[in-house]
Amino acid sequence: MNRLALCLSRAIAQVTGAALGPYQTAVVRIGFAATWLLFLLREYPHRQELYGPDAPWSFGLAQQLTADNHAFTALLSSDSQAFFEICYFLAVLAGALLMLGWRTRATSLLFMIGVLSLQNRSVFVGDGGDNVLHLMSIYLVFTRCGQVWSLDARRAARASAARARGERVAPDRAGPALWAASGLVLLVAALTGRTGGGWLVPALIWATWAGAALWWAAGRWARTPEPRILLDVIADILHNGALFVIMAEACLIYATAGWYKIQGSRWQDGTAVYYPLHLDYFSPWPALADLLSANGTLVMLVTYGTVAVQVAFPFTLFNRRVKNVLLAAMMTEHAVIAVVLGLPFFSLAMIAADSVFLPTSFLRRIGGWAARARERGFRRSEPELPGQRFPEADEQPRVGFGA
Repeated sequence: MNRLALCLSRAIAQVTGAALGPYQTAVVRIGFAATWLLFLLREYPHRQELYGPDAPWSFGLAQQLTADNHAFTALLSSDSQAFFEICYFLAVLAGALLMLGWRTRATSLLFMIGVLSLQNRSVFVGDGGDNVLHLMSIYLVFTRCGQVWSLDARRAARASAARARGERVAPDRAGPALWAASGLVLLVAALTGRTGGGWLVPALIWATWAGAALWWAAGRWARTPEPRILLDVIADILHNGALFVIMAEACLIYATAGWYKIQGSRWQDGTAVYYPLHLDYFSPWPALADLLSANGTLVMLVTYGTVAVQVAFPFTLFNRRVKNVLLAAMMTEHAVIAVVLGLPFFSLAMIAADSVFLPTSFLRRIGGWAARARERGFRRSEPELPGQRFPEADEQPRVGFGA
C-alpha cells in the first residue's frame, strides 16, 4: 500500500510539477504550423475557388451546414471579398508566427481560429491531412509549446540573464497590447452576434483571453508567489493532458487504419498498394509509379509492411528501440507518399504528428547541430571583436516559457 501511494504521489508530482516533452511539443508546433503555412501559400492563387465567396461550396450552403453541425468558422460572418482577404492573411500570419514561436499563447489561438475558419468554410476541400491538422490545432492551444526553439524562449532567456546580472528588465508592452486588441475584437464579435458557430470555440477563446489577464495580474500585482505557482500547476496539467491526447490521437489513427486495412481483400492478398499508383489523380510521376508497381514482390512487401507497422506501433511504445524503428519506417513511408502519390501536405501533417514520439536526445542533438550551424554562419558574416567569444549550443540556458 505504501509503495502504491509513493508511486501515485510521484506521478502526481511529475504531472503537476513541469510541462513534459518540451522538445516534442516544440517540433509538433513547428511541424503543423509549417504545414499549414505552406498549404496556404501554395494555394494562394486558388484561394477564391477553395474558400472564397465564389467557391463552388457557396456561402449559403456553408451557412446551412454550420447551422446543423454548429461548426466554428469566422468566414461566415460576412461574404465580402475584403473580409475574406483579411481572414486569409491573418491565417498565413498566424502560421508564420506560431512556427517562429512568437507569443505562442496568443498565436496558437489565432492559428486554431484560422484553421477552423477555412476548413469549416469548405468541408470538402482536403486530403485527409486536414482532419489531423484540424484536431491538432485545437490541442496546441492547451500546450506550452514555446518552451524551447521559439522567440518566446529566447526572450525569456535574455530576461533571465539580465536579472542574473542585476540589470533591470523592461516591462512587457507587446503582450498587454495584443491582449487588449484581441479583447476588443472579441467584444465586437460578441455584440454583433458574429461568433462564428456553436458555443464551444468562442467559450475556449474567452477562457484563454481571461486566463491571460489573470496570469499577467498574478505576476505583476500578487504579493506572494502562491497565485503564480497555482497558475503554473494548472498550465502544466493542461499541457500534459493535451500532450497525452496528441499521442493517443496518433496511436488511434494508426490503429484504426491498420485494423480496417486487415479487413480489406486487397490488403489481404498483398495487392492494395498497386492500385493507387495507377490512379491519374495520385500519379504526379507516372514513370516512377510504373517502376515501383512493376515489381510484384516489392508491392506485396510494402502492402503487408504497411499493415504490420500500423497495427503494431501502439503496442511498441513501451519498448523504445522497437518504437524508434517503426517510427522511422512510418516517417519514411509518409515521405514516399508525398513524392509518389503527390500528397505532400497529408504527409507533412502525419510526420508532424509522429514527431511527438521522437526521443528527446535525438531532438536535442538536432537542435545542437542547428545552433552550431547558425553560429558558424554568424561568425562568417560578422567580424569577430577582440575578446569576443560565441557560446556553444550546450552552454545556452534552457528555460521554460512563463507568461
